[in-house]
Amino acid sequence: MTESLLHAPAAGTTSVRIRPMLMADLAAVTRNETRAYAFPWSPGIFADCLAAEHECWVLQDDEELIGHGILSAAAGEAHLLNLCVARDRQGRGLGRLLLEWMVERARSRRATVIFLEVRPSNRAACQLYDSMGFCDVGRRPGYYPDARGSEDARVMAMELLP
Repeated sequence: MTESLLHAPAAGTTSVRIRPMLMADLAAVTRNETRAYAFPWSPGIFADCLAAEHECWVLQDDEELIGHGILSAAAGEAHLLNLCVARDRQGRGLGRLLLEWMVERARSRRATVIFLEVRPSNRAACQLYDSMGFCDVGRRPGYYPDARGSEDARVMAMELLP
């Protein structure tokens, strides 16, 4: 795996870098996840992703972890399992930066398509995926837990052309 130094578009942020996630990062990753989502992943799910050798990356600004992404890839397909930016850093282009990185990681694993699920109620994420060229390919009824019981998932995909 490689590491990348990326300049963030956010005002007042000199630069961020994307680096491989480590087990030592799980507390900070879980903290961001819990603050960003009503139904967050547990530390055990992140540990399982690391153990399975998925593409697990963190977005770091100085010493602070401000985002993370998880991608699985096999048999010519990739699946974006999780993409999160710390709640207080959202709306600054960092999600797009991290998503672009994850798409490149899928390409590097020779995936020809990348899939994801997203809550329709997560308007910011839906707008990001739409703007990046992901298209709706299906729906998963009752996929996500929510306060009323469950919420469907939009299933989206994007072809990764060479």
